[in-house]
Amino acid sequence: MKRFELTAVVWKEGKYYVSKCTELGVSSYGLNPEKAIKALGEAVELYLVNAEKLGFFEDMKPSIQSETRFTAPLHIQI
Repeated sequence: MKRFELTAVVWKEGKYYVSKCTELGVSSYGLNPEKAIKALGEAVELYLVNAEKLGFFEDMKPSIQSETRFTAPLHIQI
């Protein structure tokens, strides 16, 4: 069994909380932040299992296994 440390971003949209794994672009939602994160965990697990079965998991490894990762604010003005 492989273990990965990934990033979840959560925000509120209407009455739901949306959660997104930034490394994979996988999203889910829930009625509260905890449920949104739990649902995202399930979605990410399914995504990774299918990626392995379909043969593109190896291409994703650098972005999800790198020991040097950080988040930073990105300020954009349009």
